[in-house]
Amino acid sequence: MAEEKKLERRQLLKILSAAGLAGISGTVLAGPGVGVMVPGKGWVSASGAKCEGDGTPLQFIPKTAPDDKPLENELEKYPKCPYCGMDRTKWHHSRHLVHYDDGLVDGTCSIHCLAISLSLNIDRGPKAIYAADFSADEKIKPLISVDNASYLIGSKLKGTMSAKSKMAFSMAEAAKSAQATQGGELATFDEALSNAYLGMAKDTVMVRQRRLERRQHMMKKMKQKQG
Repeated sequence: MAEEKKLERRQLLKILSAAGLAGISGTVLAGPGVGVMVPGKGWVSASGAKCEGDGTPLQFIPKTAPDDKPLENELEKYPKCPYCGMDRTKWHHSRHLVHYDDGLVDGTCSIHCLAISLSLNIDRGPKAIYAADFSADEKIKPLISVDNASYLIGSKLKGTMSAKSKMAFSMAEAAKSAQATQGGELATFDEALSNAYLGMAKDTVMVRQRRLERRQHMMKKMKQKQG
C-alpha cells in the first residue's frame, strides 16, 4: 500500500469512525450484569476488565501476538470474529482481515465488523486490509488486497451483519457480471467502507433485535425444560 494511500485512508477512517458509530447504541439494551450471547461460546457475562493505561475494554484489542504473516493459516489463527463471535470459516465469503502497522491483526466476519475494528483501533494505522474474493470458486474463498478489489453494494446477495450486502471481487469484470444478475452498485473499498459506517446505526439495531429474539427464544426453551 503506497504511503500516500495509507495517509489518505487513515484520515478517512478518523472521519468515518467519528460519524459512523454515533448511533451504535440502538434501542435494544441489556440490563446491568446480564451479559451477552456469543455465537460459539454461549452466554458470556460482562467482567468489567479493563486494559491498563487507557481503560479500553480488553475485548476491543486484538488478542493475538504481532503476526508478520497474517495470511498463513489465517482461519486457524483467527477463527472467530472478535466483535460478533461469528465463525469466519462459515462466513468465509464475506470475511475481512486487517493487519495493523504494529503487527496486530483483526480477522472479522464482514466489512461491518471491520469498520468497528478500525474505529476502536483508531491510533493503529492499517498496514494492509484484505477481503474474501466472492467470485472465487474455491471451497474457502481466498483473501485479496482491498486495494485491488471491486465491491458490489446493495445487491440481492445476502449481507453479513448488515441489511445491505457489500461483497468484494478480485476483478471488476466479475463484479459487473454479478451486478447483471444480482443488481447493486459497483464501488471501491473506501466507498464500501463509507457505506458500512453510514449504515452502522440501522444495522446495529437490526442485529440487537435479532439477538434479543434469540435470547428470548432460548429463555423460553429453558423454562419449558424446567417446567
